[in-house]
Amino acid sequence: MAKDQKNRRAWIGGITIVVTLLLWFLSSSVFGWINAARFPRPDEVWKAFVFIQDEGYGNGKLLQHVLHSLKLVAMGFAVAVAVGVSLGVLMGHSRRAEALINPAFLLLRPIPPLAWIPLAIVWLGLEDGSKILVIFVAAFVPSVINTYTGVRNIDTPVLEASQMLGIRGWRLVREVLLPGAMPMIFTGLRLSLQASWTTLVAAELIGALYGLGSILNQAAQDIFPAMILVAMVFVGLCGASTTWLLGEVENRAMPWRKGRTA
Repeated sequence: MAKDQKNRRAWIGGITIVVTLLLWFLSSSVFGWINAARFPRPDEVWKAFVFIQDEGYGNGKLLQHVLHSLKLVAMGFAVAVAVGVSLGVLMGHSRRAEALINPAFLLLRPIPPLAWIPLAIVWLGLEDGSKILVIFVAAFVPSVINTYTGVRNIDTPVLEASQMLGIRGWRLVREVLLPGAMPMIFTGLRLSLQASWTTLVAAELIGALYGLGSILNQAAQDIFPAMILVAMVFVGLCGASTTWLLGEVENRAMPWRKGRTA
């Protein structure tokens, strides 16, 4: 049943993509409803893709840019998740830790991640470290909030039974808190991953030599809309691929929820 639903979703998604491409082709190449100078035709986008793949654009070929962006997202996301989940568990389980940490967290939480870009550049320059820091900030908040919520929502009788059985410390975290908060933790991970990709592009628009964001910046300066679309498509593909991978990890971590992840 679940497999049939998955296949049906795949077919519907494939049909949607085909129809979108067909409408794009007809409106731009056949009927001329779209000004090619503002929004390129499909064949122009394909030529731009072949060009960056074979000849390179903006200091590198497409694969170099993609791998560089993936590296930045992976590093910022991994550190944010490690710190964010740990802090969320601590705040959710300990009232003292919540009272100590929450005021500072509430102060920093409303600050948009992009507002950290100037400070990140001052601290770390235009190298990769500044981009990773901004990605970390963007991914950190959803991880903390959702982990904290998941831990706080664990039923009180479960915690009381754990205490009666003498389950404390790291064993309590490993056997009770993390499993009980797991659905909310993965919700936070998905939001963090989405925020990582959104922030990456903005961070790479400033002073980056490699990466998908640098392609967007260079193509905008060169007034090269076809290349802009190529970069946008690959940002979407990378984001979708990493989200799918995270969903597979979630299915393995929580097999009883398999097929429910979006």
